[in-house]
Amino acid sequence: MKKAICILFVLFLFSFQSFSQIKPFRFGVKVAPNIAWISPDAETYKNDGPVMGFSWGFLADITIADNYFVKTGFNIDYLNGKLEYPHSQNLGTDTFPTVGVNNRKYNLRYIEVPLTLKMRTNQFGKTAYFGEIGFGTSFNLRAKSQDGFIYNNGQSSVETKKDISDEITFMKETIILGAGIEYFVDQSTSLIFGLTYNNGITNILKGENTIDPNIKQKGYLYNFQLSVGVMF
Repeated sequence: MKKAICILFVLFLFSFQSFSQIKPFRFGVKVAPNIAWISPDAETYKNDGPVMGFSWGFLADITIADNYFVKTGFNIDYLNGKLEYPHSQNLGTDTFPTVGVNNRKYNLRYIEVPLTLKMRTNQFGKTAYFGEIGFGTSFNLRAKSQDGFIYNNGQSSVETKKDISDEITFMKETIILGAGIEYFVDQSTSLIFGLTYNNGITNILKGENTIDPNIKQKGYLYNFQLSVGVMF
């Protein structure tokens, strides 16, 4: 019995020593160009193409087991997208609103708090591979638009720039899927190269169409990010 207890005690000390050698926290920074688009879910609204943007942020890996981490931090995301939809507006000289088509480019800024499970392989030389899955919660910091309004006869266009904070929801949720490579410079420092897909699962638009109020504005924001970072 005493021999068994001694063996268990030695195994416990060995396991504790092995885990204690793993850093409980790692921190880092990243920059990431992105490409984003809005997928409308409203009648007569059309996606008008993806738009480039940019993100930067701070990273934190919390170790829960060897090669398993809870990843969090915060990101500042500059996300853009374009929609085309029927629209009416008063051009100033007209007595009645003018009907036409609006081509809107959305310029949106968010602060995001991601929470993902990160899984990493063992090192192959100085390189390891990782994948992550989780969720991101974002809060809107700024919302502006560049509008190109075209009359129904197609002869005239009016460009406007304005604040559209009242047409954008304050919070959005995303599913995060990512993968990448980690290159270890030394025992405590590594370079991160990753590709992340952010799948919007909540509507980011508010209000209704100016021609048909029965049509509620609804759309989901998606983006890919190609990130480069350093972890300490």
